[in-house]
Amino acid sequence: MANLTTREADYSKWYNEIVEQADLAQHSDVKGCMVIKPYGYAIWENMRDVLDRFFKETGHQNAYFPLFIPKSYMSREAAHVEGFAKECAVVTHYRLKVDEATGGIIVDPDAKLAEELIVRPTSETIIWNTYKGWIQSYRDLPILINQWANVVRWEMRTRLFLRTSEFLWQEGHTAHSTKTEAIQEARMMLDVYEKFAEEWMAMPVIKGVKTANERFAGAEDTYCIEALMQDGKALQAGTSHFLGQNFAKAFDVKFASKEGTMDYVWATSWGVSTRLMGALIMTHSDDKGLVVPPKLAPLQVVIVPIYKDDSQLEQIGEVAHGIMKELKAKGISVKYDDDDSKRSGWKFAEYELKGIPVRLAMGPRDLENKTIEVVRRDTGEKQLVALDSVVGLVEQLMVDIQQNLFNRAKDFRTANITKAENWDEFLSILKNKGGFISAHWDGTSETEDKIKELTKATIRCIPLDAEQEEGMCVYSGAPSHQRVLFAIAY
Repeated sequence: MANLTTREADYSKWYNEIVEQADLAQHSDVKGCMVIKPYGYAIWENMRDVLDRFFKETGHQNAYFPLFIPKSYMSREAAHVEGFAKECAVVTHYRLKVDEATGGIIVDPDAKLAEELIVRPTSETIIWNTYKGWIQSYRDLPILINQWANVVRWEMRTRLFLRTSEFLWQEGHTAHSTKTEAIQEARMMLDVYEKFAEEWMAMPVIKGVKTANERFAGAEDTYCIEALMQDGKALQAGTSHFLGQNFAKAFDVKFASKEGTMDYVWATSWGVSTRLMGALIMTHSDDKGLVVPPKLAPLQVVIVPIYKDDSQLEQIGEVAHGIMKELKAKGISVKYDDDDSKRSGWKFAEYELKGIPVRLAMGPRDLENKTIEVVRRDTGEKQLVALDSVVGLVEQLMVDIQQNLFNRAKDFRTANITKAENWDEFLSILKNKGGFISAHWDGTSETEDKIKELTKATIRCIPLDAEQEEGMCVYSGAPSHQRVLFAIAY
């Protein structure tokens, strides 16, 4: 069984070992890309299904747009192309052929594309080129579209789930007749992401707006949810962008208003990705392995029989199947593991590694006493309970474990938000504690860049609930009216 590196010894190694040993994902032969294994994909599917329901409940529809984007589209919005230029994979030819000299396969030089195609890093350009044909009048608005897709951003340094050259995500792209409506959309979707992160992932987040340096390429404002991982680093878990009229102007998307005037459409885009898998791991897991919140666990309960002979196994199995039937009737996913090729101790360790929220174990003595052992993954707490009360207990544990994981993560975050009043305090916190640093900033990109250059810490966000507070910038000493959150981030 797994013998994981501890978080304290090497957090990065611990993370990589959990991803691989818990059967979530592995590196592929394509550099920078990953294979998401069935168990990891099952967690992602649960995330996807919940989010998809939220999107549809808020009036959005799913569609699909091409993977390939003509190079000329990318150049129409200057900030957008500048933001993604260094990450783009480019298709230049459309055919291979056999090299007569070597017998190998080569790119056919006669099959060069008239215009190169960019492998989708994000879809604003091709979607807004499409919207041009969909929008003529205010009656065509709003357009509320979401796409589930893969994207490619050519990364030099990769980590499974957190940063890979290809990853899975959803990207919403909406079109509106007014600025107010578009901003309301961007803010609403941020609330959707917050709800999902906190109520399903059990991961507390801070809602904020990005600085000009950190906002999405081509956006007027980028809203975000920021989470704190157990190593004290921040992780941007989701973003929602108010794009203004930038892409409408770039692709000449106008509409006739009720008053008969022509105006450019207002836009948003918003997305989360398989990076949420990394966030889930680093928010809750421990030195024994993965910890999965019950609401997202593909398998919420496992029942392990402890027996010496087939007769005992048959009797335990009869009871276990009765429990399974009752749990399934309550919508709880459950597995009875009677695989006789593995010992019960091995199974205990395996399900602990994979983060199954509740484990039930039953042996001959439990049969006699009509009891069963119940073990919580989040706390490791064990209790012996009567068979006739186990289903009700497990049902309650699904709620209790979910809430405990959130409370634990929130307490950790609260303990790791530290105020800094001057540069020496700022540096001391970074060196000795980490986490979020709440500090005054003078509002200039120059100061923001200098702090990043000296410390690698960035402004994660300007919290949306931040109150006006007079002070002095932690670095420049210039007057400041508001605190922002700094951190070293993934």
